[in-house]
Amino acid sequence: MAETALVVVDMLNPYDHEDAELLAASVEEMVGPGRELVERACARGVDVIYVNDNYEDWNSSQDALVRQALAGRRPDLVEPLLPPEGSSFVLKARHSVFYGTPLEHLLHERGLGRVALCGQVTEQCILYSALDAYVRRFEVAVASDAVAHIDGELAAAALRMMDRNMRAEVAPGAELRL
Repeated sequence: MAETALVVVDMLNPYDHEDAELLAASVEEMVGPGRELVERACARGVDVIYVNDNYEDWNSSQDALVRQALAGRRPDLVEPLLPPEGSSFVLKARHSVFYGTPLEHLLHERGLGRVALCGQVTEQCILYSALDAYVRRFEVAVASDAVAHIDGELAAAALRMMDRNMRAEVAPGAELRL
């Protein structure tokens, strides 16, 4: 059985974009389970890796994104899932956590063959990241109660696709194998 990395996707968000209100409504529901999942992973010594959009700022950093998100419209959704001390941080510019990032190399260097995903957006970045993990021959897991969506129907379809097409373990975070 492969060792797991918990990958937290795009949780440093200022919620100042199109569809932010729809997304925030879903994030409100997943932030508690997401925080519990991160805490459980940290307590078990599981690698926790935050991967976040750089919002087209190529000089951005973890600290800058944290400041921007906390100064945004919904700091209440950001604060509970701030990167814990000791977690790794990777910037991305597109939907997938793998596209144009060093994540695959980082996972291989640490001997991690399984990626558990949580964060946002289920029908976009989570789906594309799961597919990219799968085609790179990583095992995939998705915490179904710790992902947020803009479109509920598309999110449900995305979770089914990850389960059926990528053989992902799709389960609530408390039940997810870490």
